[in-house]
Amino acid sequence: MSVISVGQAVVLGAVEGVTEFLPVSSTGHLKIVEGLMGIPVDDDAVVGFSAVIQVGAIAAVLVYFFKDIVRIVSAWGRGLRDREERYHHDYKFAWWVICATLPIVAVGLAAKPLIEGPLASLWVVAGSLIVGSGVMWAADQMGRHKRGEDDTSFKDAMLVGSSQILALLFPGFSRSGATMSTALILDLDRVAATRLSFFLGIPALTGAGLYELKDALGTGAGAAPLAVGTGVSFVVAYASIAWLLKFVAKHSFNAFVVYRIVVGVLLFGLLGAGVLHS
Repeated sequence: MSVISVGQAVVLGAVEGVTEFLPVSSTGHLKIVEGLMGIPVDDDAVVGFSAVIQVGAIAAVLVYFFKDIVRIVSAWGRGLRDREERYHHDYKFAWWVICATLPIVAVGLAAKPLIEGPLASLWVVAGSLIVGSGVMWAADQMGRHKRGEDDTSFKDAMLVGSSQILALLFPGFSRSGATMSTALILDLDRVAATRLSFFLGIPALTGAGLYELKDALGTGAGAAPLAVGTGVSFVVAYASIAWLLKFVAKHSFNAFVVYRIVVGVLLFGLLGAGVLHS
């Protein structure tokens, strides 16, 4: 019998879809909801399930940015064949995404026991939500928002891509929050920071989902819950992406900062009262 039911998979898929690309920590929210539903957050099948349903959210990015991705991949392909094409920004950007993914892959493989063990604690999630809020607020204040997507460089991509490690090690910090905050500190505008976060998340999250798929199926997650959770994640994530890009074009990240602090404090309270167990 699957450790996660189809009904629970629907809920978790919706949570994943809403939170994956918002700077509020999808991993943190999944762990909170899993805890509230009585699902063991450190169970191998549950950890694998959470990673696999991220593929639904990533598929939403692939569909939403299909034209951009085709343009970038096409430029990369042309550049491999034609030296003159290698001066094109899209060709270089494709390589930057590849290179910027390597740090999180290395850390993810090396620190897997810690990530799936002690660092999976809800106490870590609560603390990371609050600390990450401070980082996000400071980044939004410090950033001059003067650089667009075409102004990004290899250095930008590597720094933003490497910042994903914070969310990997400290669930609750938020991959989107870490990458967007780093991009803002580098003076990218909010829309450019958000789009860069999306593109850098594609290989990292897809790789994590595929890597965990075998273990998730082999440890009791169940094929039906995985399929349902991934499908719901895709639909909800697509709507979330469209909303976020419109939101950041006209608003600061302050609403997310306040929300994260409230959730973090509430989580500390639930843990302290024994309603949730770490």
